[in-house]
Amino acid sequence: MHVLAKYFLVSILLAAVVMSMPVQVQAQSAECGKKRGKSAAALDELTWKKLNDIYEDIGAELYDTAFEKLLRIYPRAYDDYQKAIMAQALAQIEWARSNYDSSLQYFETAVELDALPDLAHFSLMYQIAQLYYMKDRYDEALDKLELWMCKVPPEKITAEAYVLKASIFAQKKDWKNVIASIETAISMSDAPKEGWYQLKLASHFELEQFPKAAETLEVMIQSWPGKKDYWVQLSQIYYKLKKNDEALSIMALAYRRNMLENQLDIIYLSNLYANNDVPFKAAGVLQKGIEDGFVESNKKHWTAVADGWYAAEEMEKALFAYEKAGQASDDGEIDLRRAYILVDMERWSEASEAVAAALEKGGFNERKTGDAYVIQGMSEFNLGNYDKASTAWGRASKYPRAKNSAQQWMNHMREERARKSS
Repeated sequence: MHVLAKYFLVSILLAAVVMSMPVQVQAQSAECGKKRGKSAAALDELTWKKLNDIYEDIGAELYDTAFEKLLRIYPRAYDDYQKAIMAQALAQIEWARSNYDSSLQYFETAVELDALPDLAHFSLMYQIAQLYYMKDRYDEALDKLELWMCKVPPEKITAEAYVLKASIFAQKKDWKNVIASIETAISMSDAPKEGWYQLKLASHFELEQFPKAAETLEVMIQSWPGKKDYWVQLSQIYYKLKKNDEALSIMALAYRRNMLENQLDIIYLSNLYANNDVPFKAAGVLQKGIEDGFVESNKKHWTAVADGWYAAEEMEKALFAYEKAGQASDDGEIDLRRAYILVDMERWSEASEAVAAALEKGGFNERKTGDAYVIQGMSEFNLGNYDKASTAWGRASKYPRAKNSAQQWMNHMREERARKSS
């Protein structure tokens, strides 16, 4: 019994290798309706001893030795049962030696003899379907699997068999039948595997069944809450379905669970906050991402942070972010934005420094250059630096769009100086 246990263990392990493979559905064979009910026959003592010795070799993984011994006795098999037993053993050895073409031939011989007991016969039918799959012969794999499914007692059909079927359909890009098969497998199992749901999800994506994909991901998140990709995918699907609140909620929860640690995810969450009119959160998430080293510290990202703080009316934070953006910028665009804010806040000294930095870098168009000189003059004027203000407005007057504004300020300065001197 110990030797036989080894033999059957070899069979079980070999079958398990392909337990997660694919299958397909076609017209059932005429054989499908035929039921069988065979039990094991007796072997003569000499044959039993020889096979027992061979099974010892198989259990010890001495496959070459076992194969040579089997080939010597295989031609002398005196009935279909003996021949089927030996063909089955030869097939298992060839499978173990990765000689799949030869293995398939012996398996099919064992099945065609129709002499083995039901358990062994049906097991071989299933392995034949698996072998056809391994050989990329998907139509034949499907035919064999379908035949097995209609011949074997219904209670013997496992969830894994439907996974195999779903996998074959996936290879044939028959996504509707993938879903039907994998959903059957899931319904049959108390603990469906993650890979099964991944196959189901991929099929929904292929068919652009996004609501169904969302439902599948909701289940996957419940079962595997630590997989960040599922949270992101679900949020993106919600966003695609224009369910912006749900998209944001999922990503925000993932963020609170400290699952978002790459640039794309953090920027996506920040954008979701911005699109949902929550600029305070949009800026905060992005700035923390930069400071934590997950998001690159550059002009673009710091500008987005600054714009968010500005929209949230958090001016000090906006100024800090604009300054960071300006430091990372080769042109004066960002420094000029900061100068405008500082002018609005009447922080003239800082405004003067910001606009000076902007003008030194340059890189903006004629209109903005003229405007920059105007606000430089305003800053210097309010600091009491009239000569510097006059020089700045004089330069602004050279730009058509800024000329009127510059002249008005110069007139205002003359009036103010006259008033003070009177």
